[in-house]
Amino acid sequence: MPALSTLSTPPSLAPPPFPSRPSLLSPLHGVRACICVCEDACMLAGCFVLEPTDRLVPASDGKSGESWLYAGDMEILLILRLCCNCTYALLYKPIDRVTRSTLVLHDLLKHTPTDHPDYPLLQDALRISQNFLSSINEDIDPRRTAVTTPKGEPRQLVKDGFLVELSENSRKLRHLFLFTDLLLCAKLKKTTVGKHQQYDCKWYIPLADLVFPSPEESEPIPQLHATPDHEIEEMKAKISVLKSEIQKERKSNKGSSRTIERLKKKMFEYESWLLLYSPTIPFRIHNKNGKSYFFLLSSDYERSEWREAIQKLQKKDLQALALSPFELQVLTASCFKLRTVHNVPIISHKDDDESPGLYGFLHVIVKSAKGFSHSSNLYCTLEVDSFGYFVSKAKTRVFRDTTEPEWNEEFEIELEGSQCLRILCYEKCYDKSKLNKDNNEIVDKIMGKGQIQLDPQVVQSKNWHDDVIEMNGIKVEFSMKFSSRDMSLKRTPSKKQTGVFGVKISVVTKRERSKVPYIVRQCIEEVEKRGIEEVGIYRISGVATDIQALKASFDANSKDILMMLSDMDINAIAGTLKLYFRELPEPLLTDRLYLAFMEGIALSDPAAKENCMMHLLRSLPDPNLMTFLFLLQHLKRVAEKEPINKMSLHNLATVFGPTLLRPSEVESKGHMNLASDIWSHDVMAQVQVLLYYLQHPPISFSELKRSTLYYSTDV
Repeated sequence: MPALSTLSTPPSLAPPPFPSRPSLLSPLHGVRACICVCEDACMLAGCFVLEPTDRLVPASDGKSGESWLYAGDMEILLILRLCCNCTYALLYKPIDRVTRSTLVLHDLLKHTPTDHPDYPLLQDALRISQNFLSSINEDIDPRRTAVTTPKGEPRQLVKDGFLVELSENSRKLRHLFLFTDLLLCAKLKKTTVGKHQQYDCKWYIPLADLVFPSPEESEPIPQLHATPDHEIEEMKAKISVLKSEIQKERKSNKGSSRTIERLKKKMFEYESWLLLYSPTIPFRIHNKNGKSYFFLLSSDYERSEWREAIQKLQKKDLQALALSPFELQVLTASCFKLRTVHNVPIISHKDDDESPGLYGFLHVIVKSAKGFSHSSNLYCTLEVDSFGYFVSKAKTRVFRDTTEPEWNEEFEIELEGSQCLRILCYEKCYDKSKLNKDNNEIVDKIMGKGQIQLDPQVVQSKNWHDDVIEMNGIKVEFSMKFSSRDMSLKRTPSKKQTGVFGVKISVVTKRERSKVPYIVRQCIEEVEKRGIEEVGIYRISGVATDIQALKASFDANSKDILMMLSDMDINAIAGTLKLYFRELPEPLLTDRLYLAFMEGIALSDPAAKENCMMHLLRSLPDPNLMTFLFLLQHLKRVAEKEPINKMSLHNLATVFGPTLLRPSEVESKGHMNLASDIWSHDVMAQVQVLLYYLQHPPISFSELKRSTLYYSTDV
């Protein structure tokens, strides 16, 4: 056996010593540790051992050109590694068999009736298997969490994840690695089939040199073309349609695996695009040497996690450092093993048996919070996951100068495959000098944050579920209840015909002797008076208790309704208008014409589509048509303020389309078997119908009716 090299070996690059012999009770742990040592030694020698046939290239110190390990030494390390791998594989075989047996037992229990005599026996077998695997996992470190620095100190991986970086005026998907002493940004290289994946380091910053610029010091985000909201929504629709098609293929007896793979590949492309172009919340980091880096995130929760993790590490005694090209290469190569996030967070990477999430509406009551050390102006925001990333869905009002805020506000949040609810508690900042140059960035201070998994068995109960989220010593109390999409389609007629909600629009207009219901006119007038420039008007949820109070006042024909409207939050008024249309016994564009609208919007010839869509409007009852045209002109005026309120025609069509034009309960039953049908072809078409009329030149009621003489009203 050849001796180790006697050439001068840099102390900082000396191979680490082998660990002492591990306990015989955990042989797998010892073998794994031995493999890790071999790989470290090989990497420090400049040879990344991947396969037995890899060509061994000894490393150079970069100055004298001398190698400090002979090829024979490298062969020893390689042989040792292969021997360890063989031993590891032999020891792992029984565990692998038990793991597969456990999965089979899970499936057997799933399909065995609880009253079957074999059911308790299967339960016992599963319990024994799980206990065995748990005892093994206690003794085996499942992965490496650190690399050794040239000084022999461990460099621990603290956090990693995929983020979107703004680089050279374009969006780039990066994998960010936070170590105990530095932040490394890498790109996953594209490799051919069968080749090992590798990372390419784009840049790194020692934590000793990393700073977060204050809002007033921060630079504006580099000029970047923002992705229109309607493109984001259209991409979501395409993804949902593909999910439905994949489910149909799986249920079909003739479903081809090749077809399913083709659909999955297309869905992966769409989801990757969405992940890249949907984030809008900026995250800035700055190197003391003058270089700044910009990231875009979809969630303020995620931005806060990265900031807090970095600041926690910076409290330690950090020394300035500079990695040599060789050291950087070794560190970058280790990222592939150390990473905790292996795939981008998209649906197509999920296993078939994983939960698809919840589709429908989550009703959340944010009650109160305790545990604040001093009086502050406090509010909460709610985030849920959708299409692989988190989105802010609701915000409470600010409770001023208190340590125990009591909001008691209810919100209705639409879920699209959601599995998690996040709550963030903020201290409101009223100091205008601290406003950021970027309008998208929230400068309010996060006092606490927490999250809860949306367990279908818990939230799908008919009763409210009370819960508490603890965050940094703060406790936020809330309740939640879930309603499925098919429940939201049901329109219950009002038993009280003197009201307006749940009453036919023709009955209301006849009683009021008006062409457009009073509730529609008053809500629209109030929105145009003080809410037309409100960011997210009609998209942001109003407080449910305020909406219910307005509903009760309109139903009772209260004399104080005008006073209530002037004092009420504008999002609650917008929510009341949406609720009125949603609770009509029949959609505004009627059940009778639903299929005709679906067929008309699908026409490809512009002239034929124009004739058909105008003819369908003429076929509406007068109260429905007058109300629709009145709403149409209002929504166009709202969209004129898009630079301020961020509500485009497409956004407004997305909000109102499925409310004004819905299938009857009989027609919708055929779609309820698919959870992801929330963004089906029908929903896309409903949005497109309203968008067509919003983009059309002004439509006059008198001209439509004058043209009725030339057309039949039968559809």
